[in-house]
Amino acid sequence: MIRRHVGHTGLQVSRLGLGTMGWGGSNISAADARDLLLTFHRAGGTLIDTAAAYGRGGAEQLLGTLLDSVVPRDDMIIATKAGFGVRDGHRVVDTSRTAMLRDLDQSLERLGTDWIDLWQVHAWGDAPIEETLAAMDYAVSSGRVRYIGVSNFVGWQTAYASAWQRAIPQRTPLASAQVEYSLLARRAEMEVLPAVRGLGAGFFPWSPLGRGVLSGKYRHGTPRDSRGASDHFSWFVEPYLDNRYRGVVEAVARAAEGMELQPAQVALLWTRDSPGVTAPLLGARTVEQLTCCLQTEELTLPPEITAALDDVSGGPVQGRP
Repeated sequence: MIRRHVGHTGLQVSRLGLGTMGWGGSNISAADARDLLLTFHRAGGTLIDTAAAYGRGGAEQLLGTLLDSVVPRDDMIIATKAGFGVRDGHRVVDTSRTAMLRDLDQSLERLGTDWIDLWQVHAWGDAPIEETLAAMDYAVSSGRVRYIGVSNFVGWQTAYASAWQRAIPQRTPLASAQVEYSLLARRAEMEVLPAVRGLGAGFFPWSPLGRGVLSGKYRHGTPRDSRGASDHFSWFVEPYLDNRYRGVVEAVARAAEGMELQPAQVALLWTRDSPGVTAPLLGARTVEQLTCCLQTEELTLPPEITAALDDVSGGPVQGRP
């Protein structure tokens, strides 16, 4: 698999990443996770994205059991996140120095590793961002973290954090940003992507298949085995089942039919090759789904198909040739 630099850093990752949001719960078993990781590794994938909050630590715990036993730790770029969790049944963002460093220590223990390749703050919190970033600097200086990034920040937040880190040479520059981006979610083009490109940071879109909707599986109803039918994940999918997104889904399906591809492949190619993108993060639940995405390695969309999808989903993409 082709590798890309993460912004203006020396860090290189595969141009597709494997996400683990569904790991550590009832949706993906340990055997499924093992097969997904092995399939990804055999295809040349290196970037694994996880978080302390996923499965309340279960995703990191499961991934930790697979590193070295299934794939070599040194072959993988582990990106995890801190500052977000669940307390007393409620989602809580705590990006204080105490919470960030506590999350880091627990992540390292669960993953069974001495270092995190890319450590990201999961969301903008109530703690002063300067305090959060100082904790991240300390993690780097202590040797437990190699690079730092932000997740789910809007444009001005990304720019503020990057400018703060650049103000003094001893601080660690932001290497990357991560937000949702797909044909069904192009809000990142308004501020985040221009900021990322201007700051020289990498960009990792999550849900590049529109939370699975762009795969076409929901065109004629909600499959029983889908996330949309799950008590745990239905809230995640439902926003894109609205009729206003139907035209985009149908356009992707028509393009896929004409190119003899799967709709998921067309949607992924559009995101993967959009300006500023480093590596879309795949939330595949099965080896079949993952293999479908991995088969795009040698493929690109014709310019006329890309332009048509741009038009139907919101207009031209800034920076596209």
